[in-house]
Amino acid sequence: MDSTQLALLALLLGAVIGVGASLIVFAAMRARARAQREADGAVPAGLTAVLDAMDDPAAVVDASGLVVATSPTAPWLGIEKDAPLEHTGLRDLVRAARSGATETENLRLRRGGMSSQSRLISARATRVSERYILLLVRDLSEQERLEQMRHDFIANTSHELKTPVGAVTLLAEAIELAADDPAQVRAFTARLSAEADRLGRLTGRIMNLSRLQAAEELTSVGDVAIDEVVASAIEAHAVQADSAGVDLVRGGDRGLFVRGDTQILKEAIGNLIANAIAYSPRGSRVGVGVRASAGVVEIAVADQGIGIAEADQQRVFERFYRADQARSRRTGGSGLGLSIVKHAVSRHGGEIRLWSQPDRGSTFTVRLPLSEAPLIDSPMKKKRKRPAVTAGADAKKGRE
Repeated sequence: MDSTQLALLALLLGAVIGVGASLIVFAAMRARARAQREADGAVPAGLTAVLDAMDDPAAVVDASGLVVATSPTAPWLGIEKDAPLEHTGLRDLVRAARSGATETENLRLRRGGMSSQSRLISARATRVSERYILLLVRDLSEQERLEQMRHDFIANTSHELKTPVGAVTLLAEAIELAADDPAQVRAFTARLSAEADRLGRLTGRIMNLSRLQAAEELTSVGDVAIDEVVASAIEAHAVQADSAGVDLVRGGDRGLFVRGDTQILKEAIGNLIANAIAYSPRGSRVGVGVRASAGVVEIAVADQGIGIAEADQQRVFERFYRADQARSRRTGGSGLGLSIVKHAVSRHGGEIRLWSQPDRGSTFTVRLPLSEAPLIDSPMKKKRKRPAVTAGADAKKGRE
């Protein structure tokens, strides 16, 4: 190797050493700058970017307990930037995390100082630097509510099933003891059959409600003729109406359609009619009215019965809730009918409304999205649209 090559090699080696030294110096400068920012109270940019992207409430808290940065949802739980943590449990959690260990705890947290409702949260505090603690909060209130609903459903179902099951057991024993008395056997057998029927209806309603609550979407969707739904529901309860001395009438628009499951809607409207008959006095009338308005089909079931007190109107759609316990026992009501109606209507993208006054009657109105009449094949194999009647002579009659 001649002197020229040696000189070039030395020059190249010097350049490499120079670049390496520059990188080391640059890294040291960045470290000092980062340390200086933390000493000055500035939150690292990367940490604030993470907070901005979080859906759950989160915050960065300094050593004094002051919130220096928050996620967009943190104020929803009362965690405000440039303010101290108000909740004692969160402050204790942050204080415990200063030692370097990650601390996690479930707490009850009130939303704001004026709210009386508390929410169940899972809070985690982690030290991210000598100065800052990262606080992550997850709201468990909805999970807790669903778990409570499951618990209540199981408890209520067990309680409701005990009555008919116990009655069946006692009647079976009574029949055995009265084996030598044909008249007693016939009487007990009739009561046994009635209790078995009641048990079957209750079990079926529990299964229907569970199916509606478990399914996120309807499994069978098609064009549903409201005329068919109403006619079928009225026909199914004609015998009950005759026995109760109640007149069933139908009025309003015809030829309307919605999208959904025909059988589920028949059961829902049937439940409303059955309730109206059960709570109506003999000689009164139950009306089923249909109308279309602003893209919505309204099916109203009105009775002239005992009505519902205002305090009970918000609870009548709850499972197993009965506004009139004594009448429910006499009629064999399960307290599930209106809950089934609510879930069925909700599955169809609709809502149910209630108007009621004691001793003046009640009106339950199911509101569903109106759809166009389906296309059908004519005898000439050409498709045409069957017009939907939204106004006419029937509409002038009003809702009966």
